[in-house]
Amino acid sequence: QVQLVESGGGLVQPGGSLRLSCVGDGIRFSFYVMGWYRQAPGKQRELVATITSSGRTNYADSMKGRFTISRDNAKKMVYLQMNSLNPEDTAVYYCNAHIGTLDYWGQGTQVTVSS
Repeated sequence: QVQLVESGGGLVQPGGSLRLSCVGDGIRFSFYVMGWYRQAPGKQRELVATITSSGRTNYADSMKGRFTISRDNAKKMVYLQMNSLNPEDTAVYYCNAHIGTLDYWGQGTQVTVSS
C-alpha cells in the first residue's frame, strides 16, 4: 500500500520559515519524481517544486529563491524548506510521487502564514 505522509506544517509569521517533510512508503522511492504542490482556499492545486531521482529540481517561478526541495532516497524522504514566507503562501501543501502515468498524493499539511 502506497503511503505519502507529510509533516511540518503549522502557523508561521510573515518572513518566517518552515520545513516540510514527506515520507514515501510502499513505492520504490528512488525511481519516482517527487514533488510538492499546494492548494489555497478557492484556488486550484499548483506546482511548488519537483525533484528527480538524480536531484534535478524544478520550481514554480514565485517560489524560486525562497523554497528549496531536496530528497534523501535512503530514508525515502522529500523535504521542502520554505523561507521568507508571506500570507500568499498560506495553503495546504501536498506531497506527490510521480512515475509514468502514476501519481500518488499525500493527505496534505496546512501551512498558515499570518501575524
